[in-house]
Amino acid sequence: MNIMPENLKYAKSHEWSKLEDDNIVRVGITDFAQEELGDLVYIELPEIGKQLQIGSQCAVVESVKTASDLYSPVTGTVVSVNETVLDAPEQVNDNAYETWLFCIKADTLSELDLLMDAAEYQKMIDE
Repeated sequence: MNIMPENLKYAKSHEWSKLEDDNIVRVGITDFAQEELGDLVYIELPEIGKQLQIGSQCAVVESVKTASDLYSPVTGTVVSVNETVLDAPEQVNDNAYETWLFCIKADTLSELDLLMDAAEYQKMIDE
């Protein structure tokens, strides 16, 4: 397993979030999640401009084993999606923490405080 980046926040549903400039939150799935899923074969991303609520289902990743919903870590508007993963979802398997899926312009950054830090997430997946 990769070293879990300390600069990210983690959701119980196994998404990572990284705060960028201008209230932009970059979102991907954790290394733990991609390992559990296995080889990814399909990713469905939210539409640019879509309004998301914290905790709302917004994307889907499918592997050879199963499909899994992804949830928005914050309330806001989708401002970009990583089009390259649509044609090559295996990029997530290759490097989960470098392969982002979509970005949200957060309405309020305080929602990030509801997410776990790396140590808390590691403790959760170890249980």
